[in-house]
Amino acid sequence: QVRLVESGGGSVQSGGSLRLTCAVSGYLDSRFSMGWFRQVPGMRREGLAAIDYHGTTTYADFAKGRFIISRDNSKTVLSLQMNSLKPEDTATYYCVADYTGDRWLQMHELDNPTGYWGQGTQVTVSS
Repeated sequence: QVRLVESGGGSVQSGGSLRLTCAVSGYLDSRFSMGWFRQVPGMRREGLAAIDYHGTTTYADFAKGRFIISRDNSKTVLSLQMNSLKPEDTATYYCVADYTGDRWLQMHELDNPTGYWGQGTQVTVSS
């Protein structure tokens, strides 16, 4: 059984940085990609970035240049470096693992997405 646990959230002022991490327990083979999503209550879930088993990354347009996704060599820790944070980045951030596929970020923005999801970590950016 795969379990994902996020950490690193917190409160930061506008312009600051945070680094989120996701600890992976259980085995994810080469068929899996991982990614970060965020959601504000009542709003649509947004996909930020994804990385496949081989390290190929994909970013949502709004995340390019400020957010960096990475994975350690053991593939047990997924990270998201967030820079130049803005108040509109305030949300709960989730780590996800699921089989690699086309439009992976977009597919996991839909209702009732598949895959393994963490419990989320709150990020609050104040102006």
